[in-house]
Amino acid sequence: MSSSSSSALEMEIIFQYIDAHQSDFIKDLKEWVAVESDSIQPHLRKEVMRMMTLAADRLAALGATVNLVNLGSHQLPDGQVLPLPSVILGELGKDPQSPTVCFYGHVDVQPAKKEDGWNTDPYTLTEIDGNLYGRGATDNKGPVLAWINAVETFRALKLAMPVNFKFVIEGMEEAGSLGLEKLLEEEKQSFFSDVDYIVISDNLWLSNKKPALTYGSRGNACFFVEVECGSKDLHSGTSGGIIYEPLLDLIALLDSLVDSTGHILIPGIYDGVAALMEEERKSYESIEFDLEEHRNNCGVKKFRYGTKEEILLHLWRYPSLSIHGIEGAFHEPGIKTVIPAKVTGKFSIRQVPHMDTSVLKKQVRDKSFLWNSPNQLKVSMPLGAEPWLADVNNLLYKAARRAIKTVFGEDPDFIRDGSTIPVARMFQTVTQKSVMMLPIGAADDGEHSQKEKISRHNYIEGTKLFAAFFLEISKLHRNLYVTSQTETIN
Repeated sequence: MSSSSSSALEMEIIFQYIDAHQSDFIKDLKEWVAVESDSIQPHLRKEVMRMMTLAADRLAALGATVNLVNLGSHQLPDGQVLPLPSVILGELGKDPQSPTVCFYGHVDVQPAKKEDGWNTDPYTLTEIDGNLYGRGATDNKGPVLAWINAVETFRALKLAMPVNFKFVIEGMEEAGSLGLEKLLEEEKQSFFSDVDYIVISDNLWLSNKKPALTYGSRGNACFFVEVECGSKDLHSGTSGGIIYEPLLDLIALLDSLVDSTGHILIPGIYDGVAALMEEERKSYESIEFDLEEHRNNCGVKKFRYGTKEEILLHLWRYPSLSIHGIEGAFHEPGIKTVIPAKVTGKFSIRQVPHMDTSVLKKQVRDKSFLWNSPNQLKVSMPLGAEPWLADVNNLLYKAARRAIKTVFGEDPDFIRDGSTIPVARMFQTVTQKSVMMLPIGAADDGEHSQKEKISRHNYIEGTKLFAAFFLEISKLHRNLYVTSQTETIN
């Protein structure tokens, strides 16, 4: 029997096992969803701890070596001190001839209550029309379990593990991954020293039906602009018209940042945006993206742009500026004829790969201080998350593409994400390893919403995808090793 026939037979046996154990895999997800591992609300911190223990026990049952790393504690704005959930560092397999793949995931969730508008209990996994509804079903308990189930399938069938596995699973992603970056730095020369590839499955496809591979995301630079004229609020009858009002200054300043077409007016901001090559522009044509469906999901009447290509370019490849609110201005019902002494405008810029956040900060400050007013102006950037970009030609993406073709029968869309995925950039920067985002959830999964779900189809086929990926990355990695050895000898 040829190696390709043997590989196809092995894949078929694996897929049959996964299909036969669907009920078990869904039962496991039901158990995990039942844990209210909300990392945002302090009173549920113990549930997050319980969830971390459940995940650690599941890895240990696979035969993995599991280390629950204590990250200490953190202080809340009200002064309350809470323990941080431990981060799981797991290892399974040490074959020097096999590549080592590290999987990152999180098992904490966003807050959820039935009265928020859920049709079902958010912590009781409920299947309706082939969809599995529950908090964490797609973000991120479902994908984490799908990866573990794929590994478990090889063990149950007594098949040789095609790769060595490492796991990084945390419980504070929804609260900003507190302590994670420091841990990665500390483990760079030890836990990560023999890691070849890092895989993250914590995002969604662009389509409801067509699989995707994510290779980039925008960053997020958040700014506060504070304008102050004095120590107290003033009466508009006695001071209006004779002073430089902070709110008028702020509104005029915010208005000067972006025009009515969405073009950002900060000098030099587009200098760092890489030129769009024709090959890249053409690649957008084949991406499956329903403009009307996306417009309906947004709940708006019209987009700024009328074509799929222009929409995707402005979501993924060009920076955008959004104004989020003004602090200090009267916002209650009715009228209050007061001139606030101090107001703070809040806006963010989603920067794209090749833009320098430190340069962006200076550009915003320079633009703001051009405003001609005697009022005191203060500009700060409380958050500066960097954009992320991966090489789609490396082995990770080649292996994933093959695996997707095997499981779903079609090539994936190669997509970026208009939002920010800090962990991808964090892992890539700290470990200097290849990072890939391999989603299994569909575009309509509603992560963070009152209808969060993962379909039975995506959960089970996603498990098959991960199993197929293990085999493909093992094959490509070994071929690369043989090639490099041959070149060395020659």
